[in-house]
Formats: sequence, structure tokens, C-alpha cells
Amino acid sequence: MSGAGTPDFFYREAHRLGYVARSAFKLLQMQKQYKLITPGASVLDLGCAPGAWLQVACQSLGPLKNGGIVVGVDLKKVKVPSLHCDSRVRTVCADVMNLVKDQARALSPQCKGFSVVLSDMCPAVSGITTKDAALSMELGMQALALAVGRAVLNGSDDHGEERSDGSASGVDDDGVLQLGGNLVIKLLESEDVQGFSKICKSRFRKASLLRPKATRSSSREIYLICQGLR
Repeated sequence: MSGAGTPDFFYREAHRLGYVARSAFKLLQMQKQYKLITPGASVLDLGCAPGAWLQVACQSLGPLKNGGIVVGVDLKKVKVPSLHCDSRVRTVCADVMNLVKDQARALSPQCKGFSVVLSDMCPAVSGITTKDAALSMELGMQALALAVGRAVLNGSDDHGEERSDGSASGVDDDGVLQLGGNLVIKLLESEDVQGFSKICKSRFRKASLLRPKATRSSSREIYLICQGLR
């Protein structure tokens, strides 16, 4: 692989196929391996700039007649790419770190939440390994909190139990991710990744770590892929 910023195979392929960034191939690989986005799904893309994952997500919804929606959120104002996107894609300019679950849920169809949450968020890299990893983990925690609720971050393990009123104990209404939904979070490799993965495994049917082929050799990024919210 080439160094950061150097045109390589994936850079050239992205340009040839009309993707706005080489990162499209990371989600394409995940989609091929894990089938995260199904036709007609509702997708929330956190940290959506420059829009490559919006393109892949929209393609994964299938034909326009299948329905579905893709909502991208980013600090920057992101224009929906003209290629590979259609009317089902829209973007919102907001700070994900200040986004609360009710605001995020309001972006979903009938305010019922999303079937897929994607987080490709990454901090401004300082070059200080421990600092960058900590900031990345903070972003990952926020994505997880939005998806499944903050109780999971506080060590709560009450999913599946019932409250005294007979209602389920909260996974389906604590976050914006629907039961059975899928979550993808980008992290920078550190000793904390395994612990973070363990937290996710307590809430999802399956949690896997993946370093996509399109990741540059100089990058420490890794993706946590969580399937089937319980």
C-alpha cells in the first residue's frame, strides 16, 4: 500500500467508479462479508464526510421502489454526492458529540429509530499515539451510546430482563438502533479495543473486528462490526 495521501489502487478505483473517497471500499467489503444493510433499511451515518459511505449505503438499499433512508451527520456541511445517491439520502450538519438520542431518533422514519448505525468518525490526528487512541475511543463510545443507550457504558447488563411494570428493560428504546440492528464503529488500535469489543458483545449477537483491505498500511484504524442488537 502507498503512504497516506499517495494515490494507490483504491484511490484510482474510487475516482474511476465515481466514489468521492477510497473509504467507499471499506464499507463495500463490510457489506459483502456481513450484509449489514438490507434493501429498504434505515441507515444513520455518523461522521459522513465526504460522503463515500452515503453512496455505498444508498446503493445497498436497492432500487428506489424498495424504500429506505440514509441520514448522514457531520460537523461539516456535506453535500449529497450526485453519483450513487438518490432522494433517499440527506445530510445534517451537527456535532455528534453533542447529539442526544431524541435528536437522532427524530431523524429516522416515523421517529422509530434506525436499522443500521455507521460510525466512520475519527479525531484530528495529533501523532501522539495514546492521545489519538483515547480520542477515537471517546468517539466510539458516543456512537455506541447513541445506538444502544448510555446504560451499557455504565456497566449495566440488564438486557432481556423485565421491569416491575412488565416492560422490557430498555435496549429497544434506550438508543436509536432498532432491535436486531447492526452497528459499525471505527476505532484506532489500542489496548482498550478488546474491552470495548467485550462491551458490544454483551449487547449484540455477534461482534467482530475487521481491518479492511482498503485501509492504508500506515493507518491504525480498525472497525468493530456488531450484528443483531439484542
